[in-house]
Amino acid sequence: MLEDNSLFTWKSRETMQQEEKEYEKWAFPYGLLQRQNLITLLLAVFPHESVFSTLVPFLTCRELYEKVLKNCGDRNTAIEKMLNEVKSYKNILKKNNMPLFLALVLANEEIDERSLYPSATAIKDSAAALKLLQL
Repeated sequence: MLEDNSLFTWKSRETMQQEEKEYEKWAFPYGLLQRQNLITLLLAVFPHESVFSTLVPFLTCRELYEKVLKNCGDRNTAIEKMLNEVKSYKNILKKNNMPLFLALVLANEEIDERSLYPSATAIKDSAAALKLLQL
């Protein structure tokens, strides 16, 4: 007998579409412009990567950061925890890339409906500062 947390879950097409819409709204609350600007920034920060190989780790890092932030309640503590426990996320994020993705997540927190992200250079500078926090 399969348990509720089994590998196989059966959802209707409507349920799956609704979940996709909710995730899209969470990922890009300001819509298509935000998505386009973020992808442009990701590809500028990681010029030898693809949209998929940058967007998936970014969204994963964002989910992890929000979960850590919710658990500890303090932004600085969450940042330190993410940087220092990067080994826990090694299947998703490379240790050397964690500061870059975290800098992108933090920049994403600051945008509004204009979806104006900082430059790739500013992200790299922020990441360099975050690297100094790593033990």
